[in-house]
Amino acid sequence: MVLSCGATLFGLLWLVWILFTTLTNGFQALGTALFTQMTPPPGSPGGLANAFYGSALMSLIALVIGTPIGLMAGVWLAEFARHTRLGTAVRFINDILLSAPSIVLGLFVYTAFILPVSALTNHRVGFSALAGALTLALLVIPVVVRTTDEMLQLQPSTMREAALALGVPQWKLTLQIVLRAARAGVVTGVLLALARITGETAPLLFTAFGNQFWSSDILKPMASVPVVIFQYAMSPFDDWHALAWAGALVLTMFVLMLSLISRLILLRDRSN
Repeated sequence: MVLSCGATLFGLLWLVWILFTTLTNGFQALGTALFTQMTPPPGSPGGLANAFYGSALMSLIALVIGTPIGLMAGVWLAEFARHTRLGTAVRFINDILLSAPSIVLGLFVYTAFILPVSALTNHRVGFSALAGALTLALLVIPVVVRTTDEMLQLQPSTMREAALALGVPQWKLTLQIVLRAARAGVVTGVLLALARITGETAPLLFTAFGNQFWSSDILKPMASVPVVIFQYAMSPFDDWHALAWAGALVLTMFVLMLSLISRLILLRDRSN
């Protein structure tokens, strides 16, 4: 017990240290300008408004693309292919995709999407927010598949047997009974997927690339908070370092908020 508690405290020490460093360095640059002004040149005041907009837009598109695919795949695995060889193979492949480095997915989208589209459009369309959103969607899908599959499998089989005994069709049983009973876990899975893609940097370097100016065209390069943090943290300018710390603090608080919301949803579902 002493060794276990010591190992836990050792791990928590580094977590607290990271959070404390992020808070102390990021709080200094917090202000209205951070959310209202665009990324500045060196030595000029500015903020991360265009980066926040780009991250929010690409994350939203990724959720719109990835959530339905992951949800339908998870339902199919849990309700129609639970004990089949194909279902086992799909779960295995999904686990590989779930643990795959995000930079590999970014390179895949760069090769399979950006290069062909650039060649077809005579280099008018290349790096873009759409490509970044597609990469993030590939990260959303396996998380939603895994959580949906597991949440549906946790539902008691007696629920399915009772509904089928009453003559309820399989599709109505799945959509209106089983999926509704597991909705808290499914929503939690979507929030966890959003939390994962929020801080992804490597895949966006090969897809969305970045933009110093405000851009709402999803077919053009677009700024994102993780990429800006990476670029500014590597720079020699103190004002950029301050913005990088502030962006990291905002991302950390956002992920923390998503984690708390997912916990509250699960606790509320268990209490009901």
